[in-house]
Amino acid sequence: MTAVTFLLSAEQRAVLAVWTEVNASLSAYHKLISNFGTAGLAWNAKVEAWRQLGIHSTHLKRHEQPEQTLTTIDKIQQALLDGKYGLLFADQPDYPAQLLEIYDPPPLLFYRGDKARLQQAQIAIVGSRKPTAHAQKITFDMAQYLAQAGYIITSGLALGVDKRAHLGALAQSDTEYQGRTVGVMGTGIDVNYPNHHDKLFSQIIDQGGCIVSELLPHTQPHKHTFPRRNRLVAGLSLATIVTEATIQSGSLITARLTSEQGKQVFAIPSHIDNSNAEGCHHLIREGATLIYHPQHVLEDINNQLDYRAHTYQPSSNAESSIEQATLSQSSNSLNTEKLSSKSINQSPQSNLKPSSYTSVIPEHLALIYEQLDWHGQDLDALLNTTDMSAAQLIGQLMELELLGVISVQGGRYLRV
Repeated sequence: MTAVTFLLSAEQRAVLAVWTEVNASLSAYHKLISNFGTAGLAWNAKVEAWRQLGIHSTHLKRHEQPEQTLTTIDKIQQALLDGKYGLLFADQPDYPAQLLEIYDPPPLLFYRGDKARLQQAQIAIVGSRKPTAHAQKITFDMAQYLAQAGYIITSGLALGVDKRAHLGALAQSDTEYQGRTVGVMGTGIDVNYPNHHDKLFSQIIDQGGCIVSELLPHTQPHKHTFPRRNRLVAGLSLATIVTEATIQSGSLITARLTSEQGKQVFAIPSHIDNSNAEGCHHLIREGATLIYHPQHVLEDINNQLDYRAHTYQPSSNAESSIEQATLSQSSNSLNTEKLSSKSINQSPQSNLKPSSYTSVIPEHLALIYEQLDWHGQDLDALLNTTDMSAAQLIGQLMELELLGVISVQGGRYLRV
């Protein structure tokens, strides 16, 4: 799907004008909007009014030259008409609602590809730019598995783990599952970085994925633009997986931002002498969830979404759609009628085990099931309370797990 062409309204042009003149500075933009009320009023304000707010001198200089700003806007408008990229504004219904929940949402997003991906349930996978061969395989396989389960894999289009995450999500034999990836850029939407990632960008777009950037076109890579990108990767996603990262890795920034946004961080362990995985071990020590299989992620996220669906969207439609459960976190969530039957049928929740069951537990498993709760018990505790042999107990626990009525988390068995 290509970008949809459209004509900018007067207020949208004003948003672009302010965003251009503050050079995509989030703090300056939000200060202006909070003081003037609208982008139009901010754009028409005198330079002295901007100066009194403490706006940086370089922004003031651009505000003194409106003709250059108008030229930039006209070029963006022409690119939109030519279908080179698309543009979403924060007040539009197809702007990703989950981004409105973060501390400093961007007022606009440039995109290429299928913008519908931005509204779907996403899981971020991030990590080292120089991963080991083992980490590359784990990343690829995990992304492929989660994409086939129905999730969109979001990452930062960098070398190493990011690239393997995007490629894993794209590696689907069934066309129904193709294109389930979102790439967040640390440059302008028309700047290919790294340079040799042109093929990856094209593959994402051609297969139905999406690439986004909050930065103005032609913005080149800079050390300050990538932490901003990481904030969007975290903001778009339900959770973040770190497959391999050093202590100084930018992936730990994404993990921290994920945690600050109240979302779950998953980390994959490695050998203790693997310096490339010190970041993951640090995250686990600090409270990240240790995983060694993508099913662990599905179980945890499904439980979270089931809770949110019951809390915020009590209708049956909300329980049947993971995309709707995701959007229910925002006061700007989409109406249920806007979700097509196709998107509901493709919901990841339809591929996962539900978190509550009305089916009857087989009689021979009832004793062990009654000993379990939602907090979890380890094997030793269950051996003491059931008087079963280890072999008999493990066999029955396995049956219950296959029935989908219990799960194992951190060595503890619990009801789901």
